[in-house]
Amino acid sequence: MKTLLVTGGAGFIGSNFVLKARQERWANVVNLDKFTYASNSHNLAPLSEDSGHCLVAGDIGNSELVTDILLQYRPDAILNFAAESHVDRSIADPEAFIQTNVVGTFRLLEASRKYWLSLPPESKQKFRFLHVSTDEVYGSLSLEDPPFHENTPYAPNSPYSASKAASDHFVRAYYHTYGLPTLTTNCSNNYGPYQFPEKLIPLVILNALNGQPLPIYGDGQNIRDWLYVEDHCDAIYQVLEKGTIGETYNVGGLNEKTNLSVVKNICSLLDDLAPKENGSYASLITFVEDRPGHDRRYSIDCRKIQQELGWQPRESFESGLLKTVKWYLENPAWIEQVQSGNYHDWIHKNYAGRMA
Repeated sequence: MKTLLVTGGAGFIGSNFVLKARQERWANVVNLDKFTYASNSHNLAPLSEDSGHCLVAGDIGNSELVTDILLQYRPDAILNFAAESHVDRSIADPEAFIQTNVVGTFRLLEASRKYWLSLPPESKQKFRFLHVSTDEVYGSLSLEDPPFHENTPYAPNSPYSASKAASDHFVRAYYHTYGLPTLTTNCSNNYGPYQFPEKLIPLVILNALNGQPLPIYGDGQNIRDWLYVEDHCDAIYQVLEKGTIGETYNVGGLNEKTNLSVVKNICSLLDDLAPKENGSYASLITFVEDRPGHDRRYSIDCRKIQQELGWQPRESFESGLLKTVKWYLENPAWIEQVQSGNYHDWIHKNYAGRMA
């Protein structure tokens, strides 16, 4: 069985990938995670007795540590999920995003290049470095614009997306300059189990259950394409196994929705699954001051991965959202654990001043 080094594998998307990789027996996994606020070892509880999963606490920016891991475990591929990923936090503290997303990715690439060069010919030929990125690097679309495709020029509008764009460019450069066998995926908005509740869907679910306001930026008409996280994990594995070296693959859920419609859908599901005493959860919807530089619309053209690799999303937005809401309702212990610490301080800091 192959061995994968997965960075950021205790975060939302990374932990879902690691769990699926072990469940489906895709590979053994060495999991390197810095354990910042959005990482959570509880996500990996199903693997506590799994000898095919090794969890290491550490930073991708620690070149010595990464080198030691590579030499000890000899992975067949590296999948880089590690990133600071929340736009609001990047506005408040952009330097953290530069350190992790830019400097960290560079140091990981450099350690990977040296390791790759040391491999015997057959292993060297099979090795892959897969970098997981975002559609936000492409900027913002109007309602009339065609979806983002792999050759759409980069036009990032937030410190977060700028830092991810820089990391994408470094990955591309390491392929073209050094020949490192890289792959890049750019995905749309993910949702599903284990997502830290600063992001829209889990934030709305948990606020609603607690009877708190459901904050919506601006007029609520910002549009995102929504991708169920398990579909994303399947796409990443297909790219790893069958993708063309040096190429980029856009991964979308084919579900463009306004933020307001997403929140209303969540309220409707909660009305059925966990009804409140008086009226609908939709009564908690609260429009708040928009965030700076808020991109209006994202949309993904994912025909390349569909046509070349045969991937397509299995979940509709309705089926994926139902699974997601049920998961949060069925996992109160996880919610209690993740909401401890500085979570409430951050939510208050980010939203309190925006309320009318």
